[in-house]
Amino acid sequence: MNKYLSRGLVLTILGILVGIFGSFLQAQEYGIYKWVLIVAVIIFGIGFLTIVYSLIRKIERKSLLRERTDQHNETEESHNKIDETP
Repeated sequence: MNKYLSRGLVLTILGILVGIFGSFLQAQEYGIYKWVLIVAVIIFGIGFLTIVYSLIRKIERKSLLRERTDQHNETEESHNKIDETP
């Protein structure tokens, strides 16, 4: 698990927990619950976006490695063809 995925999961879970706490404050009729719920949504959103970013980075890395492997194989094939010519 890379650092972005782990941070995203932690922030998402933290956002959910803060949201539950905000709901508890709302049930107890504390006026601050609105701000707590706003913070919960922001934390959850940042966590979710971090998870999506980690998935995009993973896909991008795999495609970059595949491209480098293909390029390396093409270079080796061209060198082999040059070596085989009399």
